[in-house]
Amino acid sequence: MTEDEANFHMKQSAFLYQLAVQTMPKSLHCLSMRLTVEYFKSSRETELSSTEKYRDPALQHYVIFSNNLLASSVVINSTVMHAKDSVNQVFHVLTNAQNYYAMKLWFIRNTYKEATVEVLNIEQLYPDNKNIHVSLPVEFRVSFHIIDSSSPIAQSRTEYLSTFSNSHYLLPQIFQNLKKVVVLDDDVVVQKDLSALWSLNLGGKVNGAVQLCSVKLDILKSYLGEKSFHNNSCVWMSGLNVIDLDKWRELDLTEKHRTLVKELRMQGPSEAVALRASLLIFQDLIHVLDDSWALCGLGHDYMLNMQAIKGAAVLHYNGNMKPWLELGIPKYKHYWRNFRNQDEQFLSDCNVSL
Repeated sequence: MTEDEANFHMKQSAFLYQLAVQTMPKSLHCLSMRLTVEYFKSSRETELSSTEKYRDPALQHYVIFSNNLLASSVVINSTVMHAKDSVNQVFHVLTNAQNYYAMKLWFIRNTYKEATVEVLNIEQLYPDNKNIHVSLPVEFRVSFHIIDSSSPIAQSRTEYLSTFSNSHYLLPQIFQNLKKVVVLDDDVVVQKDLSALWSLNLGGKVNGAVQLCSVKLDILKSYLGEKSFHNNSCVWMSGLNVIDLDKWRELDLTEKHRTLVKELRMQGPSEAVALRASLLIFQDLIHVLDDSWALCGLGHDYMLNMQAIKGAAVLHYNGNMKPWLELGIPKYKHYWRNFRNQDEQFLSDCNVSL
C-alpha cells in the first residue's frame, strides 16, 4: 500500500507540474483581457502610419509566432535595444484571434525605438480555411543515455528540442514580397546586435540555424521511423533562424511538408510528427550558425556555463521552466526581466510582477 501510494503521489505531482507549466499565469490572462476590452473602448486607430514598411524587402524583417504579448514584447525590446540602427527593423507578430486585439493595442501603446511592429491574426489571413490556426514552435523532451569514457556507468541526459510548427510553413505565402526573414521564438532574449545575419550567405541552404550536437539523429531513430536520414547529423534548433524565402519557394518546401505530414499521420498518431517532418524536410538544407549566435537550455538546464550565457547573442529558454512562470529558473530570470516594459499601466493593474 505504501508503494502504491508513493506511485500515486509521484504521478499526481508530475501531472500538476505539467499543468502549471502549460497554464498561462492569471496575471497575464488579466493583461490580455484588459487590453482587449480597452481596444474596443478606445476606438484607437488600429494601423500604424508606416504600413509601407511591412512589405519592403530592403528592410530587416523579424517574425515571431506568439500568443503571449509580454513574451513577444521582451523579444522585440531586447532586439531593438541592442541594434545599432533600429529604423530598418520590422517585426511581424503572428498570433490567434483571441490575443489579436490585446497585442494590437499593446504595440500601439508601446514603442520600440524606431522599429516598426505589425500584428497579424493568422486566422484572419485565411478566413475560408477553418483548419488554419496559429501554432507555436514545438518542443520535445527526449531522454537518452551517454557513455563517458571516464566512467563505466552510462549517464542519463535530457534535452528539449524545439522545432517549427505547421504555421512556420506558411511563411512564404504570408510574406510574398519578402526574400529573407529572421524567425525568433517568443522564449528568447537578444543580447547583441543581429544585423550581421542580414549579410549572411546561406550558401544555397534554406535555414540558418544553431545545431544541438549533444543529440544526433541516430538517437532519434524511434521518432524518425523508417525514413532515411544521416545518423551522425546534429539536430537543428528553432529559436533563431535565418530563412531564405526565395530558396524555400524554389524548392516548394511548403507543399513537400504538407505531403510528408499527411504521410506520417497515416502511419499512425504520433506526437512527434512535427519533429520528424521538420528534421526530414530540412535535411541537407541547414546552414549551421556558429554556437555563439544562440545558447539554448535556459528553461531546463541549471548547469549552464555563465561565460557562455554572457557571450551568446541570443538566449533561448527552451524547456518547461519559462522565465514568465514562477517555475522559471531564478538565476536566469533577470536576463528576461531586464527587457520587460516597466512603465505600462496595465501591468500594475493586473499585478504582473514576473
